[in-house]
Amino acid sequence: MDVNEKKKAAAHAALAYIKPGMIVGVGTGSTVNFFIDALSQSRIDVEGYVASSIATEQRLKAAGLTVLDLNQTGDIPVYVDGADEIDPYFRMIKGGGAALTREKIVASASRQFICIVDDSKEKGMLGQFPLPVEVLPFARSYVARQLVKMGGNPTLRQGVTTDNGNVILDVVGLDFTDPVNLEKEINNIPGVLDNGVFAKRRADVLLVGGDSGVQTHKPHF
Repeated sequence: MDVNEKKKAAAHAALAYIKPGMIVGVGTGSTVNFFIDALSQSRIDVEGYVASSIATEQRLKAAGLTVLDLNQTGDIPVYVDGADEIDPYFRMIKGGGAALTREKIVASASRQFICIVDDSKEKGMLGQFPLPVEVLPFARSYVARQLVKMGGNPTLRQGVTTDNGNVILDVVGLDFTDPVNLEKEINNIPGVLDNGVFAKRRADVLLVGGDSGVQTHKPHF
């Protein structure tokens, strides 16, 4: 099974968590795009969808699905999104699509986070994928220097402006022994809006598409 088929299988499996009348948070990325396609085909009668990015909002609307403003919804029953990496404790690196801040906001506003991935995204420890950090343009150089002091090697993602009008620094070389503390430490740097470590708000359910189908994992900690 090729990687797109694995992504598609995981995305379709997430439909089981979508119930009529719900408000559903929707993430960003290639796997989520398969989920949006599946939603369009299923036509589950939900109240509407909260998008984590402008790209997702546009794709939902193009599929004829109702998009709601998070400021009007209150807490969300379920959020479906992918990950660039996920470890055995359901902690993730996200932000390959530069939507990490809004993704974290919608995930944090949701009671249940369903993570949909292909099996290449499962890692014993985070840190192989460069960590995205969203930074105010004014503070880019200052934040980069602070990340270097932490042992990181930051690179400006060229040609990318986030939906919030900011830039992305992709960082390699950081120590992921304690992802919760790392997430907090980076966010404490003035000028950082947020970073792609999802350790405080982990996934609640992991759906992994692989050669033998979709495996469902729930935390045992």
